[in-house]
Amino acid sequence: MQTAITDTNNINTIKDESKINMNIIFALTLVHFTGDFYSSFSSPLMPVFVDKLSLSLAQVGIITGLVRILSFVIQPCVGYLADRYQTRSFIFFGLFFTIIFIPLSGIATNYYVLMLFLAIGSVGSSMFHPSVTGMVPLYSGSKKAFALSIFNTGGTLAFGVGPIFISWYVASFGLEKMPLTMVIGVVFFFICLAYIPMPVSEGFKNTGFIGSLKESIGEVWRPIALIWLVMVLRSVIAQSYMTFMPVYLSKKGHDLVSVGIIVALFIIAGTISGLWAGYSSDRLGYKKIFATTNILMIPATLIYLWLPGKWVYLGAFIAGFFILASLPLGVAMAQTLAPKGRSMVSSLMMGLAYGLGGVASPIIGKLADIYSIETVLFYLAFLPILSIIIIAKFPDVRVSDSY
Repeated sequence: MQTAITDTNNINTIKDESKINMNIIFALTLVHFTGDFYSSFSSPLMPVFVDKLSLSLAQVGIITGLVRILSFVIQPCVGYLADRYQTRSFIFFGLFFTIIFIPLSGIATNYYVLMLFLAIGSVGSSMFHPSVTGMVPLYSGSKKAFALSIFNTGGTLAFGVGPIFISWYVASFGLEKMPLTMVIGVVFFFICLAYIPMPVSEGFKNTGFIGSLKESIGEVWRPIALIWLVMVLRSVIAQSYMTFMPVYLSKKGHDLVSVGIIVALFIIAGTISGLWAGYSSDRLGYKKIFATTNILMIPATLIYLWLPGKWVYLGAFIAGFFILASLPLGVAMAQTLAPKGRSMVSSLMMGLAYGLGGVASPIIGKLADIYSIETVLFYLAFLPILSIIIIAKFPDVRVSDSY
């Protein structure tokens, strides 16, 4: 079937709904990569900010918590607005704020200015994520999960290369030169501006937040809630291993470069597995891939935790492959179940679920102080058992299904 859409120049063009539009999918992925590339700068630079501004650990905790909340937890509110209004403003203002204000953190003169710059940049991240994720299914044809996995690869890759880039850049040129990194983002910004079409509103202007939720996911709220729970559990595992394994490996004698490579392998493996999971779920259905990845997540995390010496590099790749594989699946399945609320359910599965997973980090850290990092990560490896029980209750949904 063919339908008319409006491109960036407001000219009616025709798209074949059975085929993936790689130009637009690439542009949306580039937005995702660019925004997450800059969003990844703050964590590796915290030690530098501590030295420059004499920050206390309490202040570091406040900044980290604020960034996490503004980047992820408020995304459902933005998703609600994105489903109401047909505008590219959320995408481009969000990307603009991220590109400009996070690099400005390099010239922050005190704690409050640093917090302000990072807060505005984090709000920008929340602004573009729901809108661009909600647009992916419109241009993915019959390859919805695969297209979302390509899109997700942009963000995963950004969080892999961003910290490496900014650490090298600041070490080479200093924090005061950090605003010059805006140039990269500005170039990408104009490429995205040229290719991204106008989002399609779901027409919820006359309904409130609760009304929009009822309209978009009211009939399928139970499976949506089950998917969301699995995504939260996955996020707790992923963020705990990404946060505390580097500390654990350092205590076991791995140097900073070695730890950086291990973390990079973990993320790169997730980039590859996301593409595999998306492609496979288009053929086999979401439920089977969800179940497979969560079952294999248990031995994969234990292998990562226990492999000795240089074998840990292989362990990191295996663990990252299965822990991160299902990230695009939750979004794709939820959008298939609730096609009228694409941005809303995207923000629930990616933003809110990921944010709540991160909020659990202080709890995991406190438990690690009490019982040791190895003990806590060992027990976390069995958390997918709960996910598998929940997945068993999933409906058997495929891309072609419409609710």
